[in-house]
Amino acid sequence: MIDRVALEEREERELSEFAAKSAKSRGRRVFQEKDPFRTEFQRDRDRILHCKAFRRLSHKTQVFLGAKGDHYRTRLTHTLEVSQVSRTIARALALNEDLTEAIALGHDLGHTPYGHSGETALREVLEKARGAERIDGKHHFSHNEQSLRVVDVIENNGRGLNLTEEVRDGILHHRGEERAFTLEGRIVAIADRIAYINHDIDDSIRAGVISESDLPDSTKELLGRSHSERITTLVNAVVEASDGRDDILMVPEIGEAMDELRDFLFERVYKQPAAKSEEPRAITLIKSLFEYYLSHISEVPEELRAISGGDDVVAVIDYIAGMTDRFAVQRFEELFVPKEFNG
Repeated sequence: MIDRVALEEREERELSEFAAKSAKSRGRRVFQEKDPFRTEFQRDRDRILHCKAFRRLSHKTQVFLGAKGDHYRTRLTHTLEVSQVSRTIARALALNEDLTEAIALGHDLGHTPYGHSGETALREVLEKARGAERIDGKHHFSHNEQSLRVVDVIENNGRGLNLTEEVRDGILHHRGEERAFTLEGRIVAIADRIAYINHDIDDSIRAGVISESDLPDSTKELLGRSHSERITTLVNAVVEASDGRDDILMVPEIGEAMDELRDFLFERVYKQPAAKSEEPRAITLIKSLFEYYLSHISEVPEELRAISGGDDVVAVIDYIAGMTDRFAVQRFEELFVPKEFNG
């Protein structure tokens, strides 16, 4: 029988000196007895995998708003790809794969409907509603902060998931200037970028926005000419630069090529009509819902009002941020689109 103690002992024997060990976790905000068979980080991974916010990711936009094809990425498939890249890097570096997977699966739980368009809309309405005073004392609305709020407060009827500090920190710091305190969390931050750059190229080619030949020649030479070649090169560059070090790095010239691809995507995809044409409508939809629910706070689910600390703005933000694309459209139509008369 392989129980938790045996797994913890295996981590001590086999993982790098720089790895986060589950037996030495900084713990949870609320004490809980340990599981007999799962490590603390395995337990966190399972809690995230079974939560409602994770299931909703399957109906949240990645890049192309309202994409009709079955093969375009959603926020859920993005999350799974980040998890795969993260686990590969962690395994190669003898870091804690379970911790890395838990952070990766939870990193986008707070993402809004309609991707970054929804995030922009909620940021703008929040700043208009609150001025200098920010939600939860944060600078402004961002999906990584909302993801932490989901696992800390919103899930489990206001009790949160009670995750370990290592997972919470990795979720919060998967983007932004401040880095995670574990190497596993830093892996997820770079895996997130590796994943979205490559799958956004793949989706953009599928949508006919760009072709493989449009990609910068310099990046083809350094990174490869196909989706799988690019990911392999980028993963290998992280492993090579980070091996034996107390940090997660990337071979400089490979990192520069990745940044060049990202710049290319902003210029040729993210700012172009195929990805942006529906953005004004999405932003209008989100802002309209915010204004309506702020004026009709009793229609916000009771459990969200109960955990808002009496702050209606927080309750409405939590409600809208948790919506899927299709649920947001459904609510908008019910509230603002005239009904057919059947008399």
